Amino acid sequence: MKAFFKSLYLTPRLFAALGLTVFLFVLGFFFSLVIALAQASLIFIVLLFIIDLLLLYRTADGIFARRHTPQRLSNGDDNPIYLDLENFYTFPVRLAIVDEVPFQFQLRNVNFKLEMLARSKKSIAYSVRPVQRGEYSFGAVNVYAESPVGLISKRYRMAEERLVPVYPSYLQMRKYELLAFSKRLTEGGIKKVRRLGHTMEFEQIREYVKGDDFRTVNWKATARSGDVMVNQYQDEKSQPVYSVIDMGRAMKMPFEGLSLLDYAVNSSLVISNIALRKSDKAGLITFSNTIGSLLPAARSGTQLYRIMELLYNQSTRFLESDYEMLYATLRRQVHQRSLLLLFTNFESLTSMKRQLPFLKKIARSHLLVTIFFENTELGKLLGRAGAGTT
Repeated sequence: MKAFFKSLYLTPRLFAALGLTVFLFVLGFFFSLVIALAQASLIFIVLLFIIDLLLLYRTADGIFARRHTPQRLSNGDDNPIYLDLENFYTFPVRLAIVDEVPFQFQLRNVNFKLEMLARSKKSIAYSVRPVQRGEYSFGAVNVYAESPVGLISKRYRMAEERLVPVYPSYLQMRKYELLAFSKRLTEGGIKKVRRLGHTMEFEQIREYVKGDDFRTVNWKATARSGDVMVNQYQDEKSQPVYSVIDMGRAMKMPFEGLSLLDYAVNSSLVISNIALRKSDKAGLITFSNTIGSLLPAARSGTQLYRIMELLYNQSTRFLESDYEMLYATLRRQVHQRSLLLLFTNFESLTSMKRQLPFLKKIARSHLLVTIFFENTELGKLLGRAGAGTT
């Protein structure tokens, strides 16, 4: 009985009908003929109420709903969520659906209204955009069903509770992976030319053709074959590429819902994936006042998963980053000359000059690319014409 009353909801149509009946009873005090009309109206409402109860409650499971979410959500991107609905009633129904989304989205309007024919199916799609990594808890799916009478509604609460982790932007990773391997550059007239010679990775021995560098002549192969043979080289592969992410307080600054650290994390995942797809080695270093994570560059099949798991758990700290410690760690741990992509942010020219000596030392041993963030809002403000004063 308790479950019955918890699922029973009175609709505005019922309250409107009862209000009209009360008004007729009030008029009956002044006009006696109206009393009979008011009584007939009340009896009619009670009969319709009973019919509505029978229609909705004679079928135990009249409505079925299921939510489909990705196994993990992509941070900073629109992630699709699907609701599948099925009507088992033998009559058309009006539905109001309320989905309990995680509180991190701060959404109070994830509700839908629709009509379904008898024994029919429908799907609803909407999207959510997380701006923080972590676990997001989806609650139940609540469906309120009304019969054609419309005096009451029956609530169906589908236990669709689920924890969904939010990972760095793997949707952007896939997007740029497709761009990296697409033929858009070729269609635009740009040809990919293999540079021969002047690299250290051997590819094959072939016959000499006019224009080849004489320094690449393979004299032993020439003596054996009787024809001039040259060594052919290709661009070096398996080069270490490290994403170095600053997790100091400067990376806490938000922009369009995401922190600078989240933008760095998303970019690092994209670059690491492309490096692995291009047969290079990808690694990860995070630091602030201490070294957070250090994943040596590798090209194994699980390397991208390991990078994603490490990026998933990164968070900013409240102390200033120690670049001297970063330099010492690189000298001790990274012995091969590598491409270092340093994601950081300098709040002022003074702070950059303070770290510049350590960046120069790192650049002597590695190919260092420093990536920092432009404050576009400040740029717009500076570019705006000043208001006149009176």
